[in-house]
Amino acid sequence: MSESKSEPAANYRKPPEHTRFKKGQSGNPRGRPAKNLPALLAAALNEKVTVTENGKRRQVTKREAVIAQLVNKSASAELRATKMLIDMLRDIEKKAERTATAKSPFTPADKEVVQQLIARLRGNMCGGCPWAARRGELDGRPDGRDAKDTGQTRPAE
Repeated sequence: MSESKSEPAANYRKPPEHTRFKKGQSGNPRGRPAKNLPALLAAALNEKVTVTENGKRRQVTKREAVIAQLVNKSASAELRATKMLIDMLRDIEKKAERTATAKSPFTPADKEVVQQLIARLRGNMCGGCPWAARRGELDGRPDGRDAKDTGQTRPAE
């Protein structure tokens, strides 16, 4: 039997040759992605540590432990800790003010269009519903009036 140059069958642990890595080519040419400083800091602060409070042991994140220590030192009249705490509070208040005074992305014209769309959708949804007529709710008018208000009756469906 003569052997031909046909591709051998793909079996367990032997993928087809056209999908295998080429000679001299790495499987991960860009390498492991490097972590940036904010990611490393967040990962370190989210690690759990065991602390003892009032004779009881419990696990908290390092972030919680750092804040608790800062507040405790500030309460014991340590000026450096107090200054850091006040600066942190000031930054938090500034961020809260920025989000509270953030300009609405909608103009009054946009709000009017949305209100008209809601009124039209409510009219379409309730206008053809037999249960809406039975309960005496909206009869599909965009202004929100009932048939009772105008003295008109709805046709039987």
